[in-house]
Amino acid sequence: MRLCTRVGSRPRISGASARVGDNGCVQVLDFRGQRCPLPVIGLAKAARSAAPGSTFRVLADDPAARVDIPAWCRMKKQEFLGATEYEGAPAFDVRVS
Repeated sequence: MRLCTRVGSRPRISGASARVGDNGCVQVLDFRGQRCPLPVIGLAKAARSAAPGSTFRVLADDPAARVDIPAWCRMKKQEFLGATEYEGAPAFDVRVS
């Protein structure tokens, strides 16, 4: 899978390994250093404008993100693909339904 775009405090990159969305890429949302509820708010904003099947990798080092992002997915009926580590940060993969 390739990373298509990156949103957040880090530079935009392309080419990496992660889960792939229907469109063949993942958008990285970088919320490292931001506290609750900002990572979930940012994910919600990105998901609203995304096509069904779009996949996001959310980087968030706020401990609350481990609970908040899966809970948001359940509440909004989005697909939580799992948690991993990416670039030394906790990463949460979400596919827009």
